[in-house]
Amino acid sequence: MKGVRERHGRERKGWMVMIHDLSGSPVAAASMITPFVPSPGSDRVSRSNPGAWLILRPNGASVSSWKPWGRLEAWRERGPIDGLGYKFELVAENGPVNGIPIAEATMNVKKGGQFCIDYKVMRDSGLSSRLPGKGFVMGSSVEGEGKVSKPLVQVGAQHVTCMADAALFIALSAAIDLSMDACQLFSHKLRKELCHEEHVSFP
Repeated sequence: MKGVRERHGRERKGWMVMIHDLSGSPVAAASMITPFVPSPGSDRVSRSNPGAWLILRPNGASVSSWKPWGRLEAWRERGPIDGLGYKFELVAENGPVNGIPIAEATMNVKKGGQFCIDYKVMRDSGLSSRLPGKGFVMGSSVEGEGKVSKPLVQVGAQHVTCMADAALFIALSAAIDLSMDACQLFSHKLRKELCHEEHVSFP
């Protein structure tokens, strides 16, 4: 049993966030599809082997079937400033392998920061010359490591036509926020509410 506990303690997996509308129907979700595990001989999640989330939306009228909207990868960066590295891409219709890169950056682990999607920034950085549109898309606050945060999410009005659209951005902000915990060094203990496989709901 000791070996089983040690293996379980060396991976963070099974986390899921479900977003519901005011009637209680699920309208978006963030599901950890690739466990966050330390690289060999290390206690950190490396860029070469990141953990990953799928941001999901209901597939038609069925609440039991979902389709991917975006994919978020996260890892722990080495360098002069300890950082959370992340990459987000929209999932193309023909599958997650052919995603459209939207955002890629590093956030200070101790101070936290702002996760932001902006068409101008995307084009200037060469991330997404194929996407039409302009201006601010979304931004959300992320607290530093070990802090219980309540992300403040802002979304550009032109990118939201219904509550389900806004819910996708909320699910994404929850995933990047929880990635700060998932990428915590494995020599440190997680907050107790994250020590087991969790299913978290937000009304």
